[in-house]
Amino acid sequence: MKKYLLKRFVMAIFTLWAIVTITFVLMHAVPGNPFAKEGKMPEVVYENLQKKYGLDKPLYQQYVIYLRNLLKGDFGDSMKSRVETVNDMIKRGFPVSAYMGFQALLIALIFGPALGALAALNQNKWPDYLSMVIAILGISVPSFIMGTVFIQFIARKVSWLPIGGWGTFAHTILPSFALGLMPLAYTARLMRSSMLEVLGQDYIKTAKSKGIAKSAVILKHAVRNAILPIISVLGTLVSNLLVGSFVVEKIFGIPGLGMFFVKSISNRDYTLIMGTTIFYAIILIISLLLVDLAYMFIDPRIKLAEEGR
Repeated sequence: MKKYLLKRFVMAIFTLWAIVTITFVLMHAVPGNPFAKEGKMPEVVYENLQKKYGLDKPLYQQYVIYLRNLLKGDFGDSMKSRVETVNDMIKRGFPVSAYMGFQALLIALIFGPALGALAALNQNKWPDYLSMVIAILGISVPSFIMGTVFIQFIARKVSWLPIGGWGTFAHTILPSFALGLMPLAYTARLMRSSMLEVLGQDYIKTAKSKGIAKSAVILKHAVRNAILPIISVLGTLVSNLLVGSFVVEKIFGIPGLGMFFVKSISNRDYTLIMGTTIFYAIILIISLLLVDLAYMFIDPRIKLAEEGR
């Protein structure tokens, strides 16, 4: 197990380095300059700005300096904000994005498996068809369209649900559901197929033949084993929530990191683009590592497979 963990850690470090390098190269390969929107400026002012952000140095020196600063946890200064660094923006925006993302993940993990289990236990009946229609809609309709629909048809009808902004629990309801509907639908379909497979296993039939109550068979044996595939895709769900939050935050006017990222692209704030991209990559890599560890502890067969290698 230690060998496996070390291997995963080394791979995570290499992946992060590759993301940092690719992001750095792409940002410096983009045509134009980050100060284009500042209007026509004197050559002296332009040169001072280049010097301030180290853009006057050779590319390899900029890369080495950026890596050295990253190791210190410094993402650099924003090229557009006069009062905040990239670190300041991450500290201000990430808690908002994390709260909304966590709430969306809870919605997906509570309602998704329940919907999938209900469909499997009522295969080829109306609950099954209804659940799968909801799942297909959730997967097919992007979160930004769902967010727009929520604003037009729900928030405008229900006065206590704010259309946008942030500050109270009511502000989180619509964006969290808009963001969580896709992973909810995905986990529902996954749970249904997994549950149907588990219900056909011999140990389920044996448990039933022993006279164990149907509810106990379903909860202790069927659901417990059917939910394992959902745990294995938690990392994927987190990545989908991270990407989906960009547009959802913009639609609902939520001051999260996703909205900062969208604005940084339109403003050509290269240091903020790189900082948020790398920060999101770190969150995703940590999430995948934690999911791997959780899966190994929950399913002993994973441990045996690793020890047999």
